[in-house]
Amino acid sequence: MKKIRKLTAIQPVSFLPEGREAVNAYCDQAIFYDTEPQSDEEIISRIADSDAVFVSYNRPIGENILSACPELKYIGMCCSLYSAASSNVDIAYAAAHGIKVTGIRDYGDEGVAEYITAELIRRLHGTDGSAPLLGESSEVSGIRAGILGMGATAQAVARGLSAFGADICYYSRTRKPELEQEKGYQYQELHELLRSCDVICSCLSKNVTLLYESEFELLGENKILFNTSLSPCFDRKAIENWLKKQNTWYCCDTLMGLGDSCLLEFNNVKCQKRPSGMTRQAVRRLNEKVLENLREYCQQ
Repeated sequence: MKKIRKLTAIQPVSFLPEGREAVNAYCDQAIFYDTEPQSDEEIISRIADSDAVFVSYNRPIGENILSACPELKYIGMCCSLYSAASSNVDIAYAAAHGIKVTGIRDYGDEGVAEYITAELIRRLHGTDGSAPLLGESSEVSGIRAGILGMGATAQAVARGLSAFGADICYYSRTRKPELEQEKGYQYQELHELLRSCDVICSCLSKNVTLLYESEFELLGENKILFNTSLSPCFDRKAIENWLKKQNTWYCCDTLMGLGDSCLLEFNNVKCQKRPSGMTRQAVRRLNEKVLENLREYCQQ
């Protein structure tokens, strides 16, 4: 098994003490920074002569950084990696220069599902300080929930809502006939879904925008939009116009998903400003998956 000379976590990466200890089996030296770097120059300085780094989702690691760190051979992403297009790491540059990049998936889906279900219940019952969404206290049962995307997170959300009796519709680039048959989910084209559903849950990949002025017109009033992606799923001006309509609500977990802090000025916008998926259990799953990627790299 090859051993990494120096590994640096350039920012907080949710590693538990036992996880940090386990890293030492694969590295001669491991450095964990517990503060966020404030610039690309600081990231480069932290990487220095490291041949491996851990990074999270909220710092772009582009060509300007990678090209300044010639010793770098491995990047362990302590966050989801779905595609090169949605990654904060320049995957193409890394591949072209012999830098191995690994990421993880499916570690925080349950927390996201619980967040959406809990916030929806509060909104339907009116226990969040505002009148109930549908005019009187209502159950999730019979609610028509439209989900954008049908990856692992979206499937967790669908399971959670359907357990309370919601009717699940979804729009995705690829249909999931096995879920339609097994779970009874209904596929709809985007515009049909927006018109017919009471609740919309966006579980799209980062940097995917689906909702513009015409889509919000179809969505209409007396609706709630959830977004747990790491970027807005909408055009900012379009959602501002929609939020001025009667009984419209936007809920997200992170400021990255919020998109623009000016939206916090709306009383019908709720942002908890932290990832709903980063529960105690999710952090343990993250540690296990990142360590497994590191182990496999060192065994190659």
